[in-house]
Amino acid sequence: MQNATTPPLRVIQVGLGPIGQKTVAYVAERDGVELVAAVDIDPAKAGQDAGTLAGIAGLGVKVNPDLQAGLQVPADVVLLTTGSKFAGVVPQLEACLAAGKPVVSTCEELAFPFAAEPELAARVDALARQAGVAVLGTGVNPGFLMDALPLFLTSVCRKVDAVRVERWQDAAIRRLPFQQKIGAGLSPAAFADQVRAGIIKHVGFAQSIQMIAGALGWRLDRVEDEVLPVVATEPVSSQFLRVEAGQCAGVHQTGRGFCGDRQVITLELQAYLGHPAPHDAVIIHGDPDVHSTIAGGVNGDIATCSMVLNALKSVRRAAPGLRTMADVPLTHWYVR
Repeated sequence: MQNATTPPLRVIQVGLGPIGQKTVAYVAERDGVELVAAVDIDPAKAGQDAGTLAGIAGLGVKVNPDLQAGLQVPADVVLLTTGSKFAGVVPQLEACLAAGKPVVSTCEELAFPFAAEPELAARVDALARQAGVAVLGTGVNPGFLMDALPLFLTSVCRKVDAVRVERWQDAAIRRLPFQQKIGAGLSPAAFADQVRAGIIKHVGFAQSIQMIAGALGWRLDRVEDEVLPVVATEPVSSQFLRVEAGQCAGVHQTGRGFCGDRQVITLELQAYLGHPAPHDAVIIHGDPDVHSTIAGGVNGDIATCSMVLNALKSVRRAAPGLRTMADVPLTHWYVR
């Protein structure tokens, strides 16, 4: 157990976009965590103080554009916030593991990559085991609300027949990149084009569905993912953009997992500007039925950054290898 005399966890932050910058600010708030290095390939950020870049007081840590050099700094954990695609972050993971450092990442596809990209997952797992450290993909979704939380709630069940998770968000309070990612402000035709191109889609539904199924011992026969627009019936706006009636205010996405013809897992995301009833809910059909709702929902940006920090101790205690939220020690907030 950490106490006042225990040295803080030394963290290297890799990736200083909006989430990375907010994570740096949250690290600075924690007595038990210390930022010792920061890395970003953007030349405009190189040499800047990571704290100043994050909008807080300077931390005396300059942004290094060279990942290999940044990883030479003695540290306990790497926080990786650079991309959503598993294949895209594998070279960065390999560099971290070659340096012998455990990793906590917000990469959505890293939350459960075993079904979609088994060969890459096996490679990263082998490298992590060889290095004697753990790699964990987490965040608010995937990583908690639509997978780890429902799994934890099944702890009180004698049996489970089906799991449904709802994440309904007023996207007006989210950052601009998120609002753009859900297609806010686009025409329905442009929205459809971007769905076909794979641009508009919450990344992580398949990973959350597979994580739930794997933990519960269900063998899925198929997984579906449906992405539809939410069209505004009247003007709505955020601090970043305005949506006119007839334009898209956001997305309605549903993921489904089937055992045979039986739908056993349902994930529903409604994320659009002006949502009248934001909430996060888990409904477990079983014995007993469980229905848990977070009124108002969870702020995704705050929660994503908090999750990776609150997972630092868990990833250091986890067995070496590529891990998921289903098999690391319980995460939670802590003072030190």
